[in-house]
Amino acid sequence: MHGASVHFPIALVLCSFALDAAGLLFSGLAARRGLHAAGYWTLLVGAAGTVPAVISGLVMTKGVVLGHDALRLHHLFAWPAFALIVGTAAWRSLASGFATRRELAAYLAVVGLAAALVSAAGYWGGEMLLAR
Repeated sequence: MHGASVHFPIALVLCSFALDAAGLLFSGLAARRGLHAAGYWTLLVGAAGTVPAVISGLVMTKGVVLGHDALRLHHLFAWPAFALIVGTAAWRSLASGFATRRELAAYLAVVGLAAALVSAAGYWGGEMLLAR
């Protein structure tokens, strides 16, 4: 269950980051709105997907939150990623869009960090499988 559920948050957060970054580059209002709308929905669905990923991971580890070796590295990236993904999704669902390009750039920095962290967590999760 964990291996299948983690792919949704990883892919959707990376996609959300790419869509919102593309929206920053487009000057046409319609294209920018469409890209930001797609970025919004992919982030929300990705954040919702973190819940089964976290629950199934905790079940797999029998509640061990950090562990050792590759599990420890996996969790050192997974927990901050989880917090940033859920936090940015909550903020974005409550905000009424990006007031300025600077605000969008700051948001992209946070989501970019979350995307990097969730990717690193996925890498270390894969390393645990290879170590078996």
